[in-house]
Amino acid sequence: MGDTGGCRGTRVTRTCPPTGASPMPRLALYALVVCVLAVTAAVVSFVQGSVLIGVVWVLLSGLSSNMCWYYVKRGRDDRRSTSVTG
Repeated sequence: MGDTGGCRGTRVTRTCPPTGASPMPRLALYALVVCVLAVTAAVVSFVQGSVLIGVVWVLLSGLSSNMCWYYVKRGRDDRRSTSVTG
């Protein structure tokens, strides 16, 4: 049948045993990538003399870094709450 990756169940209801690893949430990883790219774009904009565009990139990097911290913290809190109640 298909590879379930060592988990039992269908694609919708997959039950995997806890492995002890705590992977970073996917949205936090995406926000981190956007933050790094925005900082790079800000540096390039400032070097080329485009101050207004550079400021926009700095604001975007600040927003994405806050999103990254939020999703990391939310994932950490979710893991703590499931380990206490589960």
